[in-house]
This record gives sequence, structure tokens and C-alpha cells, in this order.
Amino acid sequence: MRSALAAGALVSASLLVLGLVPDASAAGAPLPARMAGTGGGTQLITAVAPRTSSTSGTVTWWDLRGGRWVKAGSASARFGAKGLVEGASRRQNTNTTPTGLYNLPYAFGIEAAPTGTRYKYRAVQRSSWWCEDNPSTSYNRWTDPRPADCRASESEHLASYGTQYAYAFVIGFNYHQRVRGRGAGIFLHVNGRGATAGCVSVPRGAMRAILQWAVPGRHPHIAVGTAGGNTVITRY
Repeated sequence: MRSALAAGALVSASLLVLGLVPDASAAGAPLPARMAGTGGGTQLITAVAPRTSSTSGTVTWWDLRGGRWVKAGSASARFGAKGLVEGASRRQNTNTTPTGLYNLPYAFGIEAAPTGTRYKYRAVQRSSWWCEDNPSTSYNRWTDPRPADCRASESEHLASYGTQYAYAFVIGFNYHQRVRGRGAGIFLHVNGRGATAGCVSVPRGAMRAILQWAVPGRHPHIAVGTAGGNTVITRY
């Protein structure tokens, strides 16, 4: 999703609610071990904001090794200009990032995939668009070229965002079972000039590292939510 300095659109999915851990030993466990669900894979990205009104936080990527979650890397993150909102109640064009647990259908970029990238990686062409036009049959889909029923004014011309979409992951929010009006084009991408219009963004080097780390067969997901002091996580 482009910077909030430009018009944006967003997406949604299921919400997982986490409470406090029941015992002191669990309280010291890695974040993924304290979550209600991680998607069933052995890789996970957590995107955590201090509160729902926050526009910045931390992205961490994790590996499950020998039954224990181990941190593989972390970076500062940016969220929507209007903070975070539950994915299931998200509305399009509100500049909010949807909370929830989502898969990562594929990666894409204007630049060539970093060496070692194993994920499916789509090269952005001048004819590549992300359709965000609610009535279109291509709503919340990559189109190349843009179909007649998808208005350019309601969509993103991917090649026009050379900084943000140098490297990106599609986040599976409102992607598999599309709900019109919930939002489209939620990505994990490179930082722009400030808060996003609903995506999660990280520095360029971190985005390259995540692409080189992710293994499709390990079924990585991204969990977006909030944390508050020792309570760890309020919602994912």
C-alpha cells in the first residue's frame, strides 16, 4: 500500500484474541509461543504496534527450531496513518492497517528478487496494476494489463511506486474470500516517506532480508497486532 500521502485502499481477515499467559514460565517465552495461533507453519512474521493508534512499531521474523521459536531478525516498522483496526471490521480508504493473522500468497517487486529468494516473485511491469475498484471482477488482484472494468482512479499503478514497491510481499488480507468495501492492496513493503495507507512497511534492507529468509514450504504467515507492556499482546 502506498504512503498515506497518496490515496490508499486496504484489506481484512480473521482475528485471533490472546490473553495473558497462565504461568510465569510461559511469560518469558518467545512471542509466537504466547500466541493463540501462528498459522501452522515453521516461520512467522510479527508486526507489533504499542497501541491501536500507533503508526510505528516493530517487525520481527521467527523460525521454529526444535520446537522453540527463535528470532531470525527484526526491524522498525510503519503502519497506517490512522493506526490499526480489527481486520474483520476494516473499511476501505480509512488509512488503517488491519490486525489479524494472514498468509503471504507471493512476493513482487520493481527490482529483481534478491539473491536467494525462494518465494514466487512477480516482476512489476509498466502494465502492472493492483485493482482496488470494488465493482470489478478483479477486485484486490494483480492485473496485467488493467482490465476495462477496473478504473485507474480506483487502483494502484505498481510501477509508479519505485521506492515502496522495489520489494514487497502480498499480505493475504481480504484476498482469498474477498469482501467488497473491506479494502485491497495490503502489502509488506519498503518504507516510503512516512506512515502507510494501511500496509506494513520496513526499511529496504529488512525487506530484502525477509525475502531471502522466507521459505514457501515452511508456510510463513504474518501476524499484525498490538502489545502493551507486560501484557504482551492484546489482539492479533
